[in-house]
Amino acid sequence: MKLLRVITSFKGKESMSFQLGNAIVEKIKTQHPEIDIIIRNLTKDEIPHLNELHFNSFMTPAQNLSAELKDAISYSNDALEELLPADILVIDVPMYNLSIPSSLKAWIDHIVRVGITFRYSENGVEGLLKDKKVFLAIASGGIFSEGPLKEFDLTEKYMRNVLGFLGITDITVFRVEGSAIPQFKDEALPKALQSVAAYSL
Repeated sequence: MKLLRVITSFKGKESMSFQLGNAIVEKIKTQHPEIDIIIRNLTKDEIPHLNELHFNSFMTPAQNLSAELKDAISYSNDALEELLPADILVIDVPMYNLSIPSSLKAWIDHIVRVGITFRYSENGVEGLLKDKKVFLAIASGGIFSEGPLKEFDLTEKYMRNVLGFLGITDITVFRVEGSAIPQFKDEALPKALQSVAAYSL
């Protein structure tokens, strides 16, 4: 089995999404000790935000790619080389301004490739990344899974939608919430880590 870990927080090891993601990986390793883990750290190995050159490289047949377009498409090809063989994905999702980090959005924009990760058919859009399991490690200073701020949460909904578009529907979410709220901050991470420990794979 292969696991792809996607790290997105610029806070490094101090990041709560990173620590939660680590706990998820360790939990998986207890069940699959021989699993092959690939780490993609988007804060250290940045993928450029999608632009016209990248898009044109996606739409150009491989045999017609210029040197410039070959360089442009290399980011996407490298990301797909890690993604396609992965059986499990663990994605760190710290909430930045109600949504996902721009580094994660850039990675997503480079893996959403027609004919590779999805296709258009007579029945509409078909996701091609079936039979993958995804764990999302979401971290936020407020509490967004329930209560008055739930409608403002653009992390889980977006991730579920875009992954579903690609054919991935087996998605489990763990959250660190309330880390910026005085009465909840001390227990936010321990509570999240406990939820991972109690989870049955």
